[in-house]
Amino acid sequence: METVGLLTSCISILILMFYLISRKKKNQLQKIFIVNCILIFCWCILLVAQKHFCATTNINPIKFDYFIYICICFLPVSIFFTGLIFANTKIEFKKRYLLLFIVPVLSLVMLWTNDYHHLFYANYSTDMSKTVFGNYFYIHNTYTLILYFIGLFYLLKYSIKNSGIFSKQAILFSLAALVPILINILGAFQIVPISIYLTPISFSVTILLCGLAVSKFKLLTVTPIALQRIVDRMSDSYLVLDEENKITDFNETFLKTFGLKDSTVRNTNIFDLIDSFNKNLLNEDSLNEALQSVKNSTKTIHYDKYFSQFDKYFRIEINAITSKQRFIGTLILFKDTTQHEEDMQTIKNNQDMLMENERLASLGQLIGGIAHNLKTPIMSIAGAAEGLNDLIKEYDSSIDDPEVNSQDHHDIAKDMSIWVEKIKEYTEYMSDIITTVKGQAVTLATDEEIEFTIEELIKRVDILMKHELKNAIVYLNISMRTDEKITIHGDANSLVQVINNMISNSIQAYNGKPNQNIDMIFYLDEGNLVISIRDYAGGLPKKVQEKLFKEMITTKGKNGTGLGLYMSYSNIKARFNGDITYQTNNEGTTFNIILPL
Repeated sequence: METVGLLTSCISILILMFYLISRKKKNQLQKIFIVNCILIFCWCILLVAQKHFCATTNINPIKFDYFIYICICFLPVSIFFTGLIFANTKIEFKKRYLLLFIVPVLSLVMLWTNDYHHLFYANYSTDMSKTVFGNYFYIHNTYTLILYFIGLFYLLKYSIKNSGIFSKQAILFSLAALVPILINILGAFQIVPISIYLTPISFSVTILLCGLAVSKFKLLTVTPIALQRIVDRMSDSYLVLDEENKITDFNETFLKTFGLKDSTVRNTNIFDLIDSFNKNLLNEDSLNEALQSVKNSTKTIHYDKYFSQFDKYFRIEINAITSKQRFIGTLILFKDTTQHEEDMQTIKNNQDMLMENERLASLGQLIGGIAHNLKTPIMSIAGAAEGLNDLIKEYDSSIDDPEVNSQDHHDIAKDMSIWVEKIKEYTEYMSDIITTVKGQAVTLATDEEIEFTIEELIKRVDILMKHELKNAIVYLNISMRTDEKITIHGDANSLVQVINNMISNSIQAYNGKPNQNIDMIFYLDEGNLVISIRDYAGGLPKKVQEKLFKEMITTKGKNGTGLGLYMSYSNIKARFNGDITYQTNNEGTTFNIILPL
């Protein structure tokens, strides 16, 4: 019967060993498991040989033990490394691990020299009840059990940590650990007769149970502790709740982030945790509503929350965990978005600063335009005043002149009236300039939506761009292919700024080359007013086209921020619900401002 058990163990271990060896890529855990199989296989085969040859020959059974104990002494070391690798996924074999081999080697030496000192066996027998052990044997046995228990402890601990105490993997490892222990306990209390052949059979059962976990649950393909270490090192925290909202799993990040202990969290109802925490961890009502909602759907519920006590921002995601379309729990993810929020605030501050710089640059251009545009009417008004002054003197000297008749007085009055009309015209022009400039100066600070015509739009653009166009010796050709009385509703100042920015870009695209043309065309297309601004400066580079409207980019090098066109696109989208498109080629570029009417 013992021989059958040993042979069965040999065959089973051999099948498992070949299965593992046949794997093309073997990780460290698989390799150490193969070593376990080899040691158990050799142990069983040598015992079969011992039993057979000792029964038919006069060979002393202890001679076989000299070889059998090579397996017995090194198997606990191998099992210890199995547990250690399982706990750490992969280890580096360091020099200090050689110390583990001192006792096994010493045990073999003591066994091989037992005839001289009898410290290993005082009286040897294959029947355990007749065997008397020497003093050193207990050192060997204690060391063997310690390594064996440490190895199985690692296997059990990290299997339970990863998949729970009642998982199939943990149950298999538990049975694997208990089989040799129970057999030896039953033998020690003489409940069952035990011989040296029963121990390797029990260890074979242990290896086979572990092997079942290997082949069925693939524990040696994706080591559970590797997964646990990954989730523990995640920057995001998570909780797993069962159907009754009790916390069944979490990662180390959750405990560190919220300053909690394992004992406080595990198997605690999430709402009890919130009550005991007293730091507004989550809002109970919104959380309860979210938990109920995900039970009946596969959608993800998420919301953002700022935890003032930790000075952190989190995006909380709640998902249902299902098995075969049956709800079995809930996953709550806490994604730390603090850095993202800080980065977004930094970007916003930088954008605000760039926008202010762009506004100041625009104001600088406006001031130059104002100086030029006001200089002409002011000089004209000064000339008109001088002309009026001459007419006043002429009229005053003619009062007592007998040669001056009434017709002369009417002529003088007529000339005065002409000069007054000119002054009135100049002041109205100055008023238009001031009104236009004032509107543009506050464009970025106000959102004034009014109704204005294309004619009024062109007038504002002409006033503001006249000086820049004149200095660059570039001509703006306006082509009206629709009614200039068409009314546009929106922020007139923003639209003027967008058009002026595009005209300025076209002027600068010529790089100071004089006597160039810019066409501005107004036409209707499918109920939209289209304002096309076209230059003939050679087109946009490919790298600029790829990023246009998507980010701040400029072709002006250090002289440009790239904000003008980026802001223009944003303004048209936000304030007019419109769009900006472009066409570019080797001849030039056309920007189309599309405004829904």
